[in-house]
Amino acid sequence: MANIIEYHNVELRRKELTVLKDVNFSIEHGQFVYLIGKVGSGKSTLLKSIYADTPINEGEAQVLDYDLASIKRRQVPYLRRQIGFVFQDFQLLSDRNVYANLEFVLNATGWKRKAEKEERIEQVLKAVGMEKKFYKMPHELSGGEQQRIAIARALLNKPKLILADEPTGNLDPHTSEQIMARLYDIALKGTTVMLATHNLSFLPVFEGTVLKCEKKRLIME
Repeated sequence: MANIIEYHNVELRRKELTVLKDVNFSIEHGQFVYLIGKVGSGKSTLLKSIYADTPINEGEAQVLDYDLASIKRRQVPYLRRQIGFVFQDFQLLSDRNVYANLEFVLNATGWKRKAEKEERIEQVLKAVGMEKKFYKMPHELSGGEQQRIAIARALLNKPKLILADEPTGNLDPHTSEQIMARLYDIALKGTTVMLATHNLSFLPVFEGTVLKCEKKRLIME
């Protein structure tokens, strides 16, 4: 099976300072991957490199058959359309309801037919157990519900890869476990999930590959 991500001897810098060096790892389709490490250890920089927001300074990196070392700016949106994003702070549009939040993404990524958009929005809301909350405004939802909507948004374009950066960071333990279960289920159904987290208590509950950022290196545990 072809790998969805391949990094060989990659170096990542931020403002000329080396954040990570000699990065070597590969990820297959459908893997559930933890990215752990202290604050400032390079987790977010690594995630940003995967969606071509941080450049590859040295080495070779391929994501979804794109060569990140030589990717052209015009190619970046096509790479990102195959990736779903889940953030710690949800990043929902506060001036529109759940349905309109999801429709906004579909419109921005080229969906035209109203019936197809309606069907896709219904599918992703059902996937996260939020199909009855489509009319709610973000401020009317709990933090866990907002994060479920964020996961639904990440699923809209049927991504091959989901990147989640501290997705449970603002949630209580019970809600956090529910969100983790949703992400784990997505991986079981064939979508690769890469998750940056501080919460190591999830590791024995939801089995996955563990990558650790430490002392400017990436270690597979």
